Amino acid sequence: MCIVAIAWQLFDEMPLVLLSNRDEFLARPTTSVHQWLDAPIYAGRDNTSGGTWLGIHQKQVNGSEALLRQNGRWATVLNFRDGIQATENQRSRGELVTNFLTSDVSPLVYAKQIDLQAYAGFNLIVGDDKQAVIVNNRGYPPTPLYSGLHVISNGQPDDEWFKCEKLRGRVRQEILPLIAESFEFYKGDMSYWQPAAWEVLSDSRQAPKGTALPDTGMPSELEQSLSSICIDTPKLPNYGTRTQSILTLKQTIINKEQSPNQYKDNMTDFNKKLELTLFSREYKAGTY
Repeated sequence: MCIVAIAWQLFDEMPLVLLSNRDEFLARPTTSVHQWLDAPIYAGRDNTSGGTWLGIHQKQVNGSEALLRQNGRWATVLNFRDGIQATENQRSRGELVTNFLTSDVSPLVYAKQIDLQAYAGFNLIVGDDKQAVIVNNRGYPPTPLYSGLHVISNGQPDDEWFKCEKLRGRVRQEILPLIAESFEFYKGDMSYWQPAAWEVLSDSRQAPKGTALPDTGMPSELEQSLSSICIDTPKLPNYGTRTQSILTLKQTIINKEQSPNQYKDNMTDFNKKLELTLFSREYKAGTY
């Protein structure tokens, strides 16, 4: 169970702002975000399946940790919760992310060529610096995201779950205005709004009693425990929010003495580039 909020093409200087909570069993082995050595990927890693839930394309140049190249590709996947359990012969949903990040086709082409039935239920969002596309294998066809704020969890992209509407409201009222102010007054300094974003992602308040909750085949008490943006409850001692992330695609100026070839894959003009930045932290109950 996870949730993401995507502000897509709302700011010219930063066309992507993605906030994410990854919810998982606490015992499932995971490696924190890092530069992968076996693939051009910067992401956390599920050590059980080898895939990831959120990542970007990034590779080292000539084996140098200081010299990195990006091509603007990013992706995230969420489980679809409908009571249908994954089967042993189904492939890891994490490879939907890694396969896109290491491919060279457009987001829409990639989404259209997925073998949907090879995976358990998922919502997948793939994008680059020009296009973002959402698709699932529960009847939602590959669809480009329109400019705006999108919040997706473990149901259909258009479902108005309590947690989705709570996150949507808080991002719209608390985060987006701060981002706008950061560009107007602080030269786009992300430290101006990131603390508020972490605080919003850590909102563990559940839906009030009597609130309509989704019917996903789970007991109502469990649905209640899963109704918060951040899952942190003693009723689920072995499960909850594990990782929180902020992903941005931001326009930056290239130092004139720096070789433009480093950024040739996502140059907007001679002295500007679009750069992906993935911030991630491990969430521990009661820490934040």
